[in-house]
Amino acid sequence: MADDTAASRIEAAHARRHCFERNARDVAARRTIYIVVMTNPATIDADSAWAAFAARDRAYDGRFVVAVRTTGIYCKPSCPARHPRRENVLFYADGAVARAAGYRACLRCKPDEIGRDRIAVARAVALIEAAEEAMSLDALAAAVGYAPHHFHRLFKRATGVTPAAYARGLKARAVAEALKQEANVTDAIYEAGYSAPSRFYEGGARRLGMSPSVWARGGAGVTIRWAVADTSLGPLLVAATDKGLCRVSFDEDEAALRARFPKAEIVPGGSALTELAARVVAQVESPERDQNLPLDVRGTAFQEAVWQALRQTPPGETRTYADLAAAAGNPRAVRAAGTACGANPVAVIVPCHRAQRSDGGIGGYAYGLDRKRVLRHREGVDE
Repeated sequence: MADDTAASRIEAAHARRHCFERNARDVAARRTIYIVVMTNPATIDADSAWAAFAARDRAYDGRFVVAVRTTGIYCKPSCPARHPRRENVLFYADGAVARAAGYRACLRCKPDEIGRDRIAVARAVALIEAAEEAMSLDALAAAVGYAPHHFHRLFKRATGVTPAAYARGLKARAVAEALKQEANVTDAIYEAGYSAPSRFYEGGARRLGMSPSVWARGGAGVTIRWAVADTSLGPLLVAATDKGLCRVSFDEDEAALRARFPKAEIVPGGSALTELAARVVAQVESPERDQNLPLDVRGTAFQEAVWQALRQTPPGETRTYADLAAAAGNPRAVRAAGTACGANPVAVIVPCHRAQRSDGGIGGYAYGLDRKRVLRHREGVDE
C-alpha cells in the first residue's frame, strides 16, 4: 500500500511538473497503460509485461517483478542483465510474492529497493513544494535518508529533472501565470514568490527564454531574417534571429513565416543570412556532418528535452519515440514525443528523421516520408 501511495505521488509530481512544461495539446492524445498489481501472476497482462521487460522500460519498475525459472532470481523490468527466453519467465506483483514462490532478488538491479526509492522521491517532492525557500540538496537528501549524490541521480531518474530544476520550474510556472494577470513585471515576480527581481533574473528568466517584458508582449520586437534556398530535397525556408535559427522547413515561404511569427519583424535575409543558410543547406545534403548551428527555438520543456535528445543522437543511429520520451523525463509520454518531433521548428538541424517507432517502423515526418528516407539513407540507415 505504501508503494502504491508513493507511486501515485510520483505520478502527481509528473503531472504538476509538466503543467508548466507544455500545453495540454502536447499530450492530449497520450494514453497511459498501467499493469494492475495483483497477487496472482495469472492476472497480470503477460504480453504487456514482457514488452516492458524487453524494452527495459523504467516506467514499469515497482509495478511488477520478473522471475526467471532457469536462474531462480527475480528482477525489475529495467534490469540491464541479458534477457532470458520468454518461456522461462514469470511475472509477479512484487518481490514478496516472488520470494514466497522460491525466487531470490537480483543482486544487479536490486528490485526490492524500488519501493523505498519511490517513497523517498515522493517525500522530496512534497518537501520542495511546501518549502518557502529553496532547500539545498544536502538538506533534501538528509530529510529522506539518502546520500546527496545518490539521491540527485535517483530524483532525476524518477522525475526527469534535478531537485533544483524542479523547484525552479515551479516558480517559473508561477511567473508565467502571474505575467498574464499583472501589468507590472516586478509585481508578477514578487507574486510568484521570488524575494527580489534579481533572484528571478538569476534563473527564471533563462527558462522563459526571453525577458519578462517581451514575454508579456507575446514576443513582439524580435527581428527575423529569412531566405529560401534550393536543395536536392526541394526548396528550404531558412529563418534566423540574431541569436540563431528559428525556422528551417521545406515547402514554406515568407507568408508561412509571418503566420508563425505574427508579431515579429520579418525581413529578407540578404548577406547577413548567406553564410548561415549555406551551412544549413550543407547539413541537408550531408546530414551525417553536424554543423553545430546556433538555434533560437521555443518549445515546452518537454519538447525541448526531446529535441535535445535528438541532437545528441549520433548520425547513423536512430531512437524510438519511447527512447525520446524516457530521455525527456516521462517514459509514458510516447505519443507526446512523437508530437514533439512533429513540432520540431528546425528540420534536419534537430534531426527528427532519426526517430522511429518501437516496432522498427519509420514513423511519420512533417515533410513527407520520402524526404525522411533520403535523409536516413544519407546517414547509412535503411528501413
